[in-house]
Amino acid sequence: MTAELWTWNELIAAMPGCVADGRPAAAITGFSIDTRSLSPGDVFVALQDQRDGHEFVTSAAKAGAAAAIVARGYQRIAGDGALLRVDDPLRALEHLGVAARARLSSKARVIAVTGSAGKTGTKDMLRACLGRLGKVHASEKSYNNHWGVPLTLVRMPADTQYAVFEIGMNHPGEIRPLVKLVRPHAAIITTVEAVHLAHFNSVEEIADAKAEIFSGLEPGGSAIIKRASPYFDRLAAHAHVDRAKVISFGLASNADVYADKIEQSAEASEITARIGVKIISYRLAIPGSHVAENSLAVAAALQVIGADVETALGALAGLPPPDGRGARVLLATRTVGDPTGHALLIDESYNANPASMRAALATLATLPRDRFQRRIVVLGDMLELGVQAGELHRGLKPAIDAAGADLVFACGPNMKGLYDSLRPAIKGSYGETAAELEPALLAEIRARDVVMVKGSNGLKLGALVGALRRRYGEANNPL
Repeated sequence: MTAELWTWNELIAAMPGCVADGRPAAAITGFSIDTRSLSPGDVFVALQDQRDGHEFVTSAAKAGAAAAIVARGYQRIAGDGALLRVDDPLRALEHLGVAARARLSSKARVIAVTGSAGKTGTKDMLRACLGRLGKVHASEKSYNNHWGVPLTLVRMPADTQYAVFEIGMNHPGEIRPLVKLVRPHAAIITTVEAVHLAHFNSVEEIADAKAEIFSGLEPGGSAIIKRASPYFDRLAAHAHVDRAKVISFGLASNADVYADKIEQSAEASEITARIGVKIISYRLAIPGSHVAENSLAVAAALQVIGADVETALGALAGLPPPDGRGARVLLATRTVGDPTGHALLIDESYNANPASMRAALATLATLPRDRFQRRIVVLGDMLELGVQAGELHRGLKPAIDAAGADLVFACGPNMKGLYDSLRPAIKGSYGETAAELEPALLAEIRARDVVMVKGSNGLKLGALVGALRRRYGEANNPL
């Protein structure tokens, strides 16, 4: 049985001006903003975002919601159940988030993560590591925006010992109010890159926006910054203004936490890191030098919050890459001549920007040719790059060449420019949409191929991943 998360009176007290309309028939065990994933006992929050959540209050009650938080003027419908009436459901969710953070023990430790790439992976590594040490709570998926952060807060049990929050942005000023809700003891910026340029005039402005994460640090908190970043000094200056202690991480020996040695294979990295006065070796089951570097940020955060770093890092040996962010699947590409044949699918379909594209292509290059003879890449548009979009897409050509790509499939209007610049010998097919690309891609895959699919989520390249898995099925062979 799921434990009670909040009492009815606690909810009412945490939301100024809240008026209760009825009482819940069951204990409050969670929160939801989507009736499709709502569990019995959840409080449904009727946000007015892409859809008006008030249209689904009755459906939420039928699905077992304990109550719903609604705007004051909402007209009750028969069967709605208990209601909490407020001026604005989003502001009410933020007030609840403040109360959730305030009820943590003074011994609990909170970490926040932002960056142009690697936020979710770093958050997931922290969650796995801290889970070895105590009760941990972390953002689901990429719940890192104006509703995702407060929703993560209100779902946090009062007895949480460690909490990890991902905080994102695509406009200036978005991180500052969110980090003030979270009040972390340590804040990580994984990297600053040319993303969201549709909303910024320069990468320097992006760095300034990312540095807002330091403004919400608890007194004595630590700002964890990649030492090799060209914006390190700029970020550190922001941290000093916010009276944070700066801790650097990275692959260079002038970082406070750095890799003394990294041995990489197609499946994993073996890392020996210098963390303060300690030398600690650990295995990272997610391949790629960019992931290895972010694991050093994890180590730095563990160190500054006083955790048992060596014990915690042991969790990384068993942490696989998540779907859409590097997950690997063997496809059963059996033929008459090769009944045990298989191909490797690398699913990077969740998101993309120039930095993560180059990192994924570099990781592809580590796969041995004796196991996977052809390297096939499926690339979708990188969104929100503004007037530089065409140049940044065409600029991926050297990374494609360095990865030794044998065949390139491209999707989206910006990728068309890159595709047209490629050598004819490596052109697979182009389509404006994933659906247009699907037939040609499915017809091309054969045994001993590796196919990597990567693009911004708006291109829906996950549909191609699903099509490949349905067409070929998963092989029984271990990776």
